[in-house]
Amino acid sequence: MSLISIVRLFIYLRYNWLQIILIILSIYDLRIDLRILIDFFTFSTLFYTISEHPLAITILITSPSLLKTINNSKYRN
Repeated sequence: MSLISIVRLFIYLRYNWLQIILIILSIYDLRIDLRILIDFFTFSTLFYTISEHPLAITILITSPSLLKTINNSKYRN
C-alpha cells in the first residue's frame, strides 16, 4: 500500500467517520436478531426485527447513499 493510498484512506475516514460509526452501531444493535435470522429464518423474526429496530434498519438501508466518495482529481498530488 503506497503512501497516497493511506492518505486517501485517512481523508475518506475523516469525511465519513459519523456514517461509519452509525453503521457499526446499527449492526451492533441488530447482532442478536441477525444471529436468530441466520440460524432459524422465519418471517415472524424478520417482521419483529424490522418493527423493533426501525432506526438500525433505516441506517443500514440508506448507508450507501450516506457515504461520500472522494473525487480523484481533487486529491491528486
